[in-house]
Amino acid sequence: MTERKRLSNSQISSQSKRPSSSFVAQEEDEDAMLTQPSTSQVQKGLEKLSPAQVDQKTAEVVQYILVKDQKKVPIRRADLVKNIVKDYRTVYPEIIKRASRIFEQVFGLKLVEIDPKNHLYILVNNLDTPPSNPSPVEHPSNPKTGLLFVILGVIFMKGGVVRDKLVWNILKKLRVDSGLKHDEFGDVRKLVTDEFVRQRYLEYNRVAHTEPVEYEFRWGQRADMEVSKAKILEFMAELHDQDPRSWTQQYKEANPTHTSSQASSSSHR
Repeated sequence: MTERKRLSNSQISSQSKRPSSSFVAQEEDEDAMLTQPSTSQVQKGLEKLSPAQVDQKTAEVVQYILVKDQKKVPIRRADLVKNIVKDYRTVYPEIIKRASRIFEQVFGLKLVEIDPKNHLYILVNNLDTPPSNPSPVEHPSNPKTGLLFVILGVIFMKGGVVRDKLVWNILKKLRVDSGLKHDEFGDVRKLVTDEFVRQRYLEYNRVAHTEPVEYEFRWGQRADMEVSKAKILEFMAELHDQDPRSWTQQYKEANPTHTSSQASSSSHR
């Protein structure tokens, strides 16, 4: 009888944290089936459907995305087609185009494909949205977005990347200890490294060749699209009771148009 090797607890733990290869392959297979129809295929598909049918399916897609976006988790095209579009997949490009138009004209939102390879969508505030309807992240109205705002500010002020230890230390000074359960946030570490990461506000990656293992934070794709660096700098300036221009490099990055126009005007004097 051959003796089977037993996995250690650490091996089992590490394997359980990795997505199974079969699950990843299944996702890739699903998405591979969703080849983009050609313009002629879309046109032929529309000829077989009534305008009312296309409008109804578009409304269902809009509703689905709005519901999913409440958790700020990116929406997979494969899930959208499988659960909502279904038999209308031939006219999917037309449906998503109409849905995008509704988001912009009715809700002041923009449907953005943040990951063309894996086809992930998010809703962000339209850049043309009036100031009276500001981004919830630029103007934190609840504790979670306020906490996120602080972390994004730390990352921005430190050049775009920061070790997690510094973030935890700063939050601890604000009486938000990542090692303790918080009355408002619950498990702080899980909120930051899981929820904010899944929502694509933050990136949280292991730093190569570090022992013991270290991690670092960066701005996520959603933050890049939703959050104004100028607003972040204003927030940090108020926090430290300083003029935003005190941080020369950050001010240039946050106000590229303003600083370039200043340089142009001074060169013509």
